[in-house]
Amino acid sequence: MDSLARLEADIVTCRACPRLVAWREEVAAEKRAAFRDETYWGRPVPGLGDPAASIVVVGLAPAAHGANRTGRMFTGDRSGEWLYRALWRAGLASSPVSEGRDDGLVLSDVYITAPVRCAPPQNKPTIDERDRCRPFLERELALLGAARVFVVLGQFGYQVLSSVLGVRPRPKFGHGVEVSVGDGDQTIVCSYHVSQQNTFTGRLTESMLDGVFTRSRELAGLAQLGRLAHP
Repeated sequence: MDSLARLEADIVTCRACPRLVAWREEVAAEKRAAFRDETYWGRPVPGLGDPAASIVVVGLAPAAHGANRTGRMFTGDRSGEWLYRALWRAGLASSPVSEGRDDGLVLSDVYITAPVRCAPPQNKPTIDERDRCRPFLERELALLGAARVFVVLGQFGYQVLSSVLGVRPRPKFGHGVEVSVGDGDQTIVCSYHVSQQNTFTGRLTESMLDGVFTRSRELAGLAQLGRLAHP
């Protein structure tokens, strides 16, 4: 039988995309000056979070000096800072800060993943790379049986997730757009990506992101907001 542990093992050992393998390992070897004393992860990045999550956050791909360095999705860069602060404010994370795989962060009722597991050059995976990585997401969603709400950060994640979940026709992407899945027991909630391109320009504000997670909690039927305690 499949499991999240088996899936993670398959993800971190994957070498299916030569261009991505070469790039992630080159970045890990050369490093950014600010992180020259750190050992980069330099491998595909698995998802993380609560296996019984009712909310699943779907991004794009690991950042070269973020998750490709730390080994945890949305950790080690400005995008991750925005996301984890929002999850903490929503009562879904035990801390507003995520620094690495072993920092003790606990996620409750939420799971974080991405359609592409290796850092792509210029944050742009090819269609073939996207499609080769797709089975990992399919397996992951099959294992997250309690998922009721999917928060997609950006149009790339929206397109892949909609295809995996069989959404046809696919409504146009837009911040705050909600898409019913199947018989209506699941919902996709769209958000602009937490990239600096959006957050620095004000296209995405913290209140907008908070609104997405507040609405996601409502759709998931979660109890009243409460802060998680950091261990």
